[in-house]
Amino acid sequence: MAHAKNHDYHILPPSIWPLAGALSAFVMLFGATLWMHGSGPWMGLIGFAGVLYVMFAWWSEVVHEGQTGDHTPVVRLGLRYGFILFIMSEVMFFSAWFWTFFKHALYPMGPMSPLVDSVWPPEGITTFDPWHLPLINTLILLLSGCAATWAHHALVHENNRRDMKHGLILAIALGALFTCFQAYEYSHAAFGFAGNIYGASFFMATGFHGFHVLIGTIFLLVCLIRAYKGHFTPEQHVGFEAAAWYWHFVDVVWLFLFAAVYVWGQ
Repeated sequence: MAHAKNHDYHILPPSIWPLAGALSAFVMLFGATLWMHGSGPWMGLIGFAGVLYVMFAWWSEVVHEGQTGDHTPVVRLGLRYGFILFIMSEVMFFSAWFWTFFKHALYPMGPMSPLVDSVWPPEGITTFDPWHLPLINTLILLLSGCAATWAHHALVHENNRRDMKHGLILAIALGALFTCFQAYEYSHAAFGFAGNIYGASFFMATGFHGFHVLIGTIFLLVCLIRAYKGHFTPEQHVGFEAAAWYWHFVDVVWLFLFAAVYVWGQ
């Protein structure tokens, strides 16, 4: 009875993970800066390994809290609000890449003056045909989002863990297939990252999206592992819900990228 919870909040014990995460991120970014100025990549890689370890350890504690009953309805609501704010920050992040792409497309800067002797895409750039592999990748990612929705519906509305697992497996497989196809597309690009603003804008926008697809695939894989361990109930499944939200956000961003960069950007 001494440990009985008589309130709706979870009082966190002192944790080393916020400090460890901040220090690891600083080492990673400082090492990356040195690497860009000619030093080796080792400091950045050490910091990156530290960030990954903090993520694993910290989120493992959060999962444990949820399994031991510390995530009351009020706590789960706070977690949802926090993840919504994170998604909003991601929206602003991608807005910056859309901004730079549209800016250079609408006002291409030539050697003499703006809009004179300038074209978009720049001379010599052969863009991708959006109606071949990019369209296939769009369909793959949308189907993956449908599979994630199927898994979420199976858990929340039917408490059908079998269909939830099948939906997650399908979503993960399609997400991995998308990544493979994008890597294949990059390997056959007729332009590079350096030397032209089109290539830099294209690879930064689509590359960061590809990185988010990889993160989202891992996110769903963790949810699948947790599902096989018996985690998640129709009433308590914040981790799975966050993964589904993130995956749908990745879907929506790709639709805008496909329409703006691949179709309109030609």
